[in-house]
Amino acid sequence: MNVSYFFNRKRLCTLLLLQLFALLLVSGCVSRPAQPPCTPIQQNIENCPPIGAILDEDVKKHQQSREWLPADKHTKDYLDFAMMADIPIQEARLKIIGTEHASAVESLATKVWLIDHAKYTIDLTYYIFTRDLSGYAILGALCNAAHRGVDIRIMVDSLGSYHTSHSELKALLNCNAQAGFRINEEGLVTTTKATIQAVVFNALTRHTARINRRSHDKLLIIDAAYANDAWVLTGGRNISNDYYGIDDDLNDDLSVFKDMEILLKPLKNSTDKDSVSQVIEYYYSILFSHKGNKKLTTWWSYNGQQQKAQASLSRLFTYPKFESAYHALNQTIHEDLAPVKVRLAHEIGNLKSSSAVVSQYAENKRSNANSIMTILKKIGKEAPNLTHLKIVSPYLFLEEYLKKQSGEIKQEVNLAQQWLDVDPRRTLEIVTNSALTSDNFFTQAVIDMHTGPKLLLPKEIEKIWLSSDLDNNEYNPEFINSPQWKKLIANPRIKFYQLGQLDSVKLGGSKYYGKLHAKFIITDDIAFVGTSNFDFRSMLFNSEVGYFIHGNETLTALNTEFELLKSQSYLWGSDEWLELRKKIREQGGTKGFTTKTQRSLYKVLEKTGLKIQL
Repeated sequence: MNVSYFFNRKRLCTLLLLQLFALLLVSGCVSRPAQPPCTPIQQNIENCPPIGAILDEDVKKHQQSREWLPADKHTKDYLDFAMMADIPIQEARLKIIGTEHASAVESLATKVWLIDHAKYTIDLTYYIFTRDLSGYAILGALCNAAHRGVDIRIMVDSLGSYHTSHSELKALLNCNAQAGFRINEEGLVTTTKATIQAVVFNALTRHTARINRRSHDKLLIIDAAYANDAWVLTGGRNISNDYYGIDDDLNDDLSVFKDMEILLKPLKNSTDKDSVSQVIEYYYSILFSHKGNKKLTTWWSYNGQQQKAQASLSRLFTYPKFESAYHALNQTIHEDLAPVKVRLAHEIGNLKSSSAVVSQYAENKRSNANSIMTILKKIGKEAPNLTHLKIVSPYLFLEEYLKKQSGEIKQEVNLAQQWLDVDPRRTLEIVTNSALTSDNFFTQAVIDMHTGPKLLLPKEIEKIWLSSDLDNNEYNPEFINSPQWKKLIANPRIKFYQLGQLDSVKLGGSKYYGKLHAKFIITDDIAFVGTSNFDFRSMLFNSEVGYFIHGNETLTALNTEFELLKSQSYLWGSDEWLELRKKIREQGGTKGFTTKTQRSLYKVLEKTGLKIQL
């Protein structure tokens, strides 16, 4: 496969992205208040640097560049910058934090460890930030970091992290009172005081916010401007116990989300244009100052919230698996980092696209040169020798529906089959949720009644499958045992797997399968890991982020994760899969009812157009 489009070393010399984003950083200077004058007698008190602190202009300017910028101070359309920027391909080192329970605990330990060891700056944003043990523990670690002189920016989505007051974030802001002074690269204390800034993305209370446009990004960025100390963590996990395999009582919870993240490390002594952390910090700055955002302020102490954060952090260390994983990182954090070339991609254009998101889908994607979906399309076009494609997604929808509605294709086609027809060696494998493991019965109805059938069934068989009378399909032995059905399901080139098996604890068995939430794609020699679910909401409405990756060790590790998930799944339409669905229906409850009525649910979603809102 020719990967020159994505991993051409000449693109490393591209400075356009840095030049464009620099305008945002420079303009941030206007909102930075002057450092209060401090006499020697006043030093070592609040807002006054300690005796011996030095004035470091580089630290001061970097601090100013990180200030939240209100919409009326924007001099440019920074979303356009992100969409049009020629993002460089960057060399880095990468580690995968996988889908098993031990990896989920490791993920939380890694986040706390990175925050605890940050020296200069921390940037984090999550779609879901829950007020539970994990969330409060993260806040406690952030407050401690501020006391050390680490500058902090935190952003949460107003819908995914909905709360009427966000008192937990306002309590974090009160840690500013004891915030320390930043150090420079030589470790000397400077006269620049660290701050904590908290922003709610597209706040529901702001009239300028587009309520249906959400930040689905999940990022933790440590010491971004200092390559030798920098880290970037991204993937599918939010800040919630549901992603880390524990509950508030520190019991193991094996029914939580199966997710994945990547931990990236810039190469030693990387310059701005080469540093994977520096470019993602620019991206974060644009999201952080998005015009619909609301910067939080506080007038109250929220002492109870601060105490809860510190108590949660202390309690977390009494969980043996967490404590072991955390302390192991002192030796292992730099191990298993594989050499890679990566390219940042995003769907920030969804925040800017017109309200006609379906009819103008193709036009909207073309306007964002860095769109995840646009780059995936280029991979297909510019890699004629590509033979294998593997996709993991919790809510996989088919893009051809949007392409048809936008007029890019004039008639109904099976894009997967078109791609397969180019080369008889090509194969497509997919792992997604089943009715047993899905956390959203609406999206599962689309997957089972649209995604699966469109991939595997001809129209006449699909029509029978969509009959609301189960006696015509799932309960019809002549249909499901027919040679035609068996042949379609056993398609040697399309394998559509769904997580969960008959020995699940939910069906009286002994195994936990959790809920699939990982999102990654593997081709012959390029992969993608990020936040996009490849559903309509990710394609149309949400800001999403991720990395295209080239590196043999990482591809091997991702394939191992894929095979693990596949081993815990059934083929769509197989005897075992049909029996699983039957058992779910017989068990009753919400899952039983929605599995029984999936066809009716899907038809309503299709007829009303609500399908694109999922």
